[in-house]
Amino acid sequence: MTRIEPVHLTGDNGDPQDSRRNSARSKAVRFAVPVVAAGVAAATVGLVPALASAGSPNLPGITAQKLIEKIAASDTQTVTGTVRFTTDLGLPSLLTSAASGSGTSPFAGAASAATNGKSGSSAADPQQQLVQLLSGTHTLQVAADGPQKQKVSIIENAAEYSLIHNGDETWAYDSKTNEAYHATAPKGTSKAQQKQTPSSGLPSTPQEAAQQALKAVDSTTAVSVDGTAKVAGRDAYQLLIKPKQSGTTVGSVRIAVDSATGVPLKFTLLPASGGNAVVDVGFTRVDFGKPAAGTFAFTAPKGAKVTTEKAGTSALKDAQKNNQRTAQDALSGLNVLGQGWGSIAELKSGTGTSASGSTSNSMLSDFGKAVHGNFGSGTLVSTRLVNALITDKGTVYVGAVSQDALVKAANAAK
Repeated sequence: MTRIEPVHLTGDNGDPQDSRRNSARSKAVRFAVPVVAAGVAAATVGLVPALASAGSPNLPGITAQKLIEKIAASDTQTVTGTVRFTTDLGLPSLLTSAASGSGTSPFAGAASAATNGKSGSSAADPQQQLVQLLSGTHTLQVAADGPQKQKVSIIENAAEYSLIHNGDETWAYDSKTNEAYHATAPKGTSKAQQKQTPSSGLPSTPQEAAQQALKAVDSTTAVSVDGTAKVAGRDAYQLLIKPKQSGTTVGSVRIAVDSATGVPLKFTLLPASGGNAVVDVGFTRVDFGKPAAGTFAFTAPKGAKVTTEKAGTSALKDAQKNNQRTAQDALSGLNVLGQGWGSIAELKSGTGTSASGSTSNSMLSDFGKAVHGNFGSGTLVSTRLVNALITDKGTVYVGAVSQDALVKAANAAK
């Protein structure tokens, strides 16, 4: 885990310009986490044909191109299994608690904004629960029967959280608090829209993680087939993805692909700095047969507190307007610098206003490092995968790149 030295920043001294900087800085902080995702998604993949000829089990040779085509062509829609999900991003605990909207972190306000400020939201709300996957090791039970039926359960020592999507209904249940969340798709919602269930934006299966890594293809990456492996008792090819560019924090991505179905069985992302995987998600047990129909049925236990999302056309329109407004605010001033794995997202947030400006700045000083350059001054926040530079003027530079790369980008853009 990256060590982050505490640095105490100078607070607002009453100068109007300092107040404007604090406001800009606070707005930048609010959007730092979404931009991190955009920065990582900008990393792309190129193809280098290579044959899988080593390892165990003994499988026919295949090129990287053919293996990727096999993944894309896979039409497997039914699955039941157990997934081991481990993340070691090196995130400060304040950020992980804030992401779920829990704890006393000043960033909890950003999480609240993501749910449209609903202070009384259920403990079973998927947006609050699934972000626990940001750190530690978790056991997930997953099941799917086409795009209309899915279930994911996070199994803990003395509790279980389940998210069930069945047609136009979504249920979630937290056994620890005995709270349930229920949402019904508004009338007139298409089947395509019904496929979408509330989530944290994090992949919960190797398939989802692999799809994110293979969304785009260009020449910035070498891709090869690096032997074979046994995953969850099944024969698999190992697809190895390695950046060609220097300066990225990503060392490699390894995807174990089922030789029979083309379904990714395991996804591992290693950092360029070495050590444990940043993300390691894989099946420990898997069955591609059709799950029992009762798997996706749910009735809230007696005595459970049920929070029901309002349904109807007006509710859908309100949600769409809020989401569109949030997206426009977050992406206003967004610019992507560079290409491939070296891409850096630049977000010029403007001045804006925020009541929690001094609080957010104080928290930044607790886990950030003060940096200076031709761009001026700012705070550098580091993880094992993504680094972010937040300038005193409120501009954010973030990406899966080294700290030096961020400072250089800020200097060049001053």
